[in-house]
Amino acid sequence: MSSEGSIVGGRYRLDQPIGRGRAGIVWLAFDTRLLRTVAMKRMYLPVGLPPDRAEQAKAVVVQEGKDAAKFEHATAIKVYDVLPDGPDVWLVMEYIPSRGMAAFLAEHGRLTAEQAAGLGIVLGRALAAMHEAGVVHRTVEPGTVLLADDGGVKLTDIGITGGGPSPAYRAPEVARGEPATSAADVFSLGATLYTAVEGVPPFGEDGESSERPPQTAGPLAGALRKMLRAEPDARPTMADTVRSLGAITEGRQTAFIPPTAPAMPTMPASMPMPMHQTPQQQPAPQFPPHQPQPQQYQPPQPQYVPPAQQYAPAAPAAAKSPDTRKRLIVAGAVVAAILIGVLFAELFLI
Repeated sequence: MSSEGSIVGGRYRLDQPIGRGRAGIVWLAFDTRLLRTVAMKRMYLPVGLPPDRAEQAKAVVVQEGKDAAKFEHATAIKVYDVLPDGPDVWLVMEYIPSRGMAAFLAEHGRLTAEQAAGLGIVLGRALAAMHEAGVVHRTVEPGTVLLADDGGVKLTDIGITGGGPSPAYRAPEVARGEPATSAADVFSLGATLYTAVEGVPPFGEDGESSERPPQTAGPLAGALRKMLRAEPDARPTMADTVRSLGAITEGRQTAFIPPTAPAMPTMPASMPMPMHQTPQQQPAPQFPPHQPQPQQYQPPQPQYVPPAQQYAPAAPAAAKSPDTRKRLIVAGAVVAAILIGVLFAELFLI
């Protein structure tokens, strides 16, 4: 029996159980070799089997774990290791703080059609990538959809049989004993999204009730009907399903984000103005009260002078005083007398 503090595989210390499902119990553990936190699932194996059959069952789970470890996708929980340990088989996986979709719906209620379509796009892209890689999930249901604390979505138990999804999400052909194919994943995803918007599975918890027509699925109803068709060949592929869900969201970013995810940071009022803002949008610079605002330089402007004034004669000098006039008259008389004398002298010499 597993207990807190016990070591598995010589390196993984079990800290505490964090989840339980039909396929196994999940523990929060610590890898003492790589010094990182991991999630470890002790897989449930059939009880009461003869020893040879029990070993065969273990071998199947080990091989499924190895196959799952080969697939990597941003929406898929990574499988690091698979460990047979006595009568048990452990899967060592990436640890993401999260909670199951079923627990989220129980707390917050149903999703809107656009929210469910956005969730379906995220899951559908991951499943389409798996199908292209030749991997079938086999157990798509609310219990294997994890809603991370940071707002992301993760799929777990990829390619792990674990008895398949519960009857409420199991495709009819799988219920008949046929192998699970990519078409079975389409059915299981449709039943999961139906539950997200309607609050109950489409065929009841036992998967055997009559189909309940969607009541609140709105624009998602048509896509759900196609995904839930009884015959596998009549269902769309996962890639076609993603395109249909994208048409419902009209290309908007509606990927499901739990309300408990951290809010996007807002720009504080003191944040500087973005550099790409146009000059008309930029506020005028503010100057401290004690500093004068700079004055724009103004070149000197030439004064206009009308042409008539440019060539006007100089104004007459101011009138002379009386003493000045007397001196000028006397000087003038003296000059005149001299000139007369010179004239008479020239006449007599002739």
